[in-house]
Amino acid sequence: MNSMTPGAHEGSGLQAGLKNRHLTMIAIGGVIGAGLFVGSSSGIAAAGPGILLSYALVGALVVFVMRMLGEMSVANPTSGSFSAHADRALGRWAGFSIGWLYWFFWVVVLAVEATAGAVILEGWVPAVPQWAWALIVMLVLTATNLASVGNYGEFEFWFAGIKVVAIGAFIVVGLLAIFGVLPGVDAEQASWSNLTAHGGFLPNGAGAIMIGVLMVVFSFMGSEIPTLAAGEAEDPQQAVTKATNSIIWRIGVFYLGSILVVVTLLPWDSEKIAEDGSYVAALDSLGIPYAGEVMNFIILTSVLSCLNSGLYTASRMAFSLGQRGDAPKSFATTTRNGVPRVAILASVAFGFVAVFFNYVSPDKVFHFLLSSSGAVALFVWLVICVSQLRMRRIILREAPEKLVVKMWLFPYLTWACIAFIVYVIGYMLFDTEFGNQEIMLLTLLVAAVVVGIALVRQKLGHYAPARDAGASAQADEPKAGVPGA
Repeated sequence: MNSMTPGAHEGSGLQAGLKNRHLTMIAIGGVIGAGLFVGSSSGIAAAGPGILLSYALVGALVVFVMRMLGEMSVANPTSGSFSAHADRALGRWAGFSIGWLYWFFWVVVLAVEATAGAVILEGWVPAVPQWAWALIVMLVLTATNLASVGNYGEFEFWFAGIKVVAIGAFIVVGLLAIFGVLPGVDAEQASWSNLTAHGGFLPNGAGAIMIGVLMVVFSFMGSEIPTLAAGEAEDPQQAVTKATNSIIWRIGVFYLGSILVVVTLLPWDSEKIAEDGSYVAALDSLGIPYAGEVMNFIILTSVLSCLNSGLYTASRMAFSLGQRGDAPKSFATTTRNGVPRVAILASVAFGFVAVFFNYVSPDKVFHFLLSSSGAVALFVWLVICVSQLRMRRIILREAPEKLVVKMWLFPYLTWACIAFIVYVIGYMLFDTEFGNQEIMLLTLLVAAVVVGIALVRQKLGHYAPARDAGASAQADEPKAGVPGA
């Protein structure tokens, strides 16, 4: 089946170039962002061992939100994912708005990750300047994405595989040290008492849990990527179902498990955590040689993985927006092997502009770009929740046999998630100590502009009628590799 926009003629639409093993690893690695390795130390400093409750709260929210998204995406796998669902459930303005905000978020992330990777690479090879490394990294991953979706899947399979193996090894080694059964390792600071001995489990009070939530919430962005990639999977329904059902153990092991190891190996108030980063400090405390270099390699892998996925995700959202008439029609064209080349180049072009501003105006232009996209994750999750309230009724009315994955305790748990997200947004609006107020205000400003454009377009009649759930699923179905296609 064809997923081209009328008038687009170059290729034959998105194709099933992602194997099941690709989707499995994309799902597993999608929740392990570079933010987990880099940003967890500030959360630990703010909440102490209680940061585990912060991660648990956000982790539970993400599990519920991904369950809702899974319900909609299994019934209607599409490259636009939640944007296409919002389009159908809430109106064309909603799909337009959240799609462009999500695209904006990821193209800014491209600049952040390219710069972070360049810093590490320059440390290893100082002869090459940082800007050149950023350019090289962006060009290489752009080339791989342009070649075929299979290349993206293969790169992400190995990037994610390294992350998964590394963090799994970290947890195993850490637990063996904590229980005192790791030979040849000095783990004198490792003790379960570290969870309560230094001012208690909540040394900065219960209110610090919420501060921790604000610090860690954005490191979970990326868990929704498998639902966008499902449109190019061999078996999209099975891929989304598997990713949705496995997210509980993925968050439990990789986030809660690894952070528990960190705050047990070392006292939460250790200066080493603040100076070297939580994971490096934890490895150093065991006397493991070259811990910093090993962790830098793992962080670089996470950065490249995030950059690779960010480019893929932004381009597929741009493709979907083009398909629905919410972006230039050229965005919905594909090459003969199913690659949305124009959407990729448009996304990476904005990424290059953002990288440029990161070097020439980091405190003004790039700071604005970063801050104004900082809270997009919360709006994405909110839109998913509200969309699911409407989509459940639509699916039951039009295609009840497609309701394979169901949100638990519907609609009560959905409403609880909406309330919690709104509470976090409100909390950020009044948080001046950690800079969240500025992030939320700037994100709201950009969101208001995008929604305003969407409403004006709607008033001027620029939107074509929304397709029904069945037609949308068929139009986005890959041309080859799906049974029955």
